[in-house]
Amino acid sequence: MKKHILEFIKRGLMVMGGGPIILTIVYLCLRQSGVATELPIETVVREILSVSLLAFIAAGITVIYQIDRLPLFYAALIHGGVLYLDYLLINLFNGWLRRDAIPLLIFTGCFLLGYLLIWLFISFTVRARAKRLNRALEEDFRETEE
Repeated sequence: MKKHILEFIKRGLMVMGGGPIILTIVYLCLRQSGVATELPIETVVREILSVSLLAFIAAGITVIYQIDRLPLFYAALIHGGVLYLDYLLINLFNGWLRRDAIPLLIFTGCFLLGYLLIWLFISFTVRARAKRLNRALEEDFRETEE
């Protein structure tokens, strides 16, 4: 378990700098479109720190797939649940998402759809790669038999 915790921390630390970079790009886009031309320093600091935490958790939780005793389905449920709570709580904390039923339902629907699409893409990619590897192994096996 200690190995997984250390890996969580390592992954989180490696990626957490990406959150503020993306936030900076969003700030620049909002400024260019005239939506947000000025932000209080307290807001900027809070959002940079919270997005760093979001990225840390999002990267770190991928360690769940390295736990051998955990079936893939349960690992995906835990991973998805942690990501959902991570994104939801940071969005609520920063005031980026209203605390009303409709925005929360839209957020939840978008998250579920996005998570499902990403998993479908990963699944198809992994299956295609596995088929290619199996074909290559079969060809190598046939060649060694001859």
